[in-house]
Amino acid sequence: MSTLSSDLKTIRVADPEHWREGPPLALFEQLRRECPVHWSSGMTSFPEEPGFWSVTNQELVHEVSRNWQLYSSELGGMVGMPWVQLEVQNGMFIGMDPPKHGRLKSLFQRGFTPKRIAEHEDSIRAIARQVLDRIDGRDEIDVVTEFAQPVVSRVIGSFMGIAEEDDAMWAELMNRLVGGDDAEMNPEGPEDVIETVIPMIVQRCQVLIDERRANPTDDLMSILVHAEIDGDKLSDWEIVMGFILLVTAGNDSTKATFCSGVKALVENPEERAKVVADPGLIPSMVEECLRMFPAFAHFRRTATEDTELGGCPIKKGDKVMMWYPATGYDEAVYEDPQAFRVERNPEHQAFGAGGRHFCLGTALARLELRVMFEEFLDRYPDLEFAGRPRYATAIFVNQLTTLPVRGGGA
Repeated sequence: MSTLSSDLKTIRVADPEHWREGPPLALFEQLRRECPVHWSSGMTSFPEEPGFWSVTNQELVHEVSRNWQLYSSELGGMVGMPWVQLEVQNGMFIGMDPPKHGRLKSLFQRGFTPKRIAEHEDSIRAIARQVLDRIDGRDEIDVVTEFAQPVVSRVIGSFMGIAEEDDAMWAELMNRLVGGDDAEMNPEGPEDVIETVIPMIVQRCQVLIDERRANPTDDLMSILVHAEIDGDKLSDWEIVMGFILLVTAGNDSTKATFCSGVKALVENPEERAKVVADPGLIPSMVEECLRMFPAFAHFRRTATEDTELGGCPIKKGDKVMMWYPATGYDEAVYEDPQAFRVERNPEHQAFGAGGRHFCLGTALARLELRVMFEEFLDRYPDLEFAGRPRYATAIFVNQLTTLPVRGGGA
């Protein structure tokens, strides 16, 4: 982790030097203590990007999240990802303000009620077991690429009606989209996301739309194609954007938190022993993983008028970044926040901090994480590192790209 400057005025929070070993937790700790609303003059990797405010404690992130009138998701883009055009960001309901946001989100919510999600537990467990069977008998595996990625890809793929043989293709496209600034996730560079990745996603998604229009099924893609809102059908663009949002979230969110959770279990064998001895602790451990390892590092808002946040003057048009890996370690909320405690069962902001943009897939994420930990620890109860884990050097996704482990394979 990089050495911190004593002068926070010169720090640019989004610069890659701070993110090479995952989120800059030491920097976030200093910001919470000295400057919880902090101004960065820009991003070194993207010189044309404007400066932004970083918000690093729970109280202030909660304030921003709940006030959509003052802090807009739509005006300037909901993420600080210059390689994803504003048109694309605003095409997803997460990048909209009311009333458009509510109109679209209500449609998607029909497929994500806790009752409907609970009905999928057996199929999710079967997917996890099938993937584990493929690596059965091997002492050494990469948790990211050989277990987590194929499981989450098949789960969201089954929801959306994606053919299993296309899982890897969609995973690669979505990884390149969200990890555009990481050289391993997107070797062709950020510009190629705009030039190649997004057009390819749109083109291939259009094929699915046309298929469902001709031959309706019971998957979510079919629901989107044939749904009506106030007598109007969704446009193909709205369907494509909804598809991108759901598949991106399904591909990256659970994978990211799960893999970081496995890493924490390797690093904390006493805590791992508690969970192996009592799998009933897994739901509590899932919440601890979500607190410490939220899948997405930030979402962004744009101030709609001059205001004040945490004593800092925010100008109309200013960008405000809410850093979730920072709020999960807020000393005002958690005792000994650096410690991984499987019995803590904390509240957290991994799914957002209230307001209209609270995560649609919360129930699915919790179910997937619980089932994945149950099945994985049953086969791999004794773990150690078999190589160096690698974090994505990325300011949006908070995830490992490789996690080699050994031990416990059946």
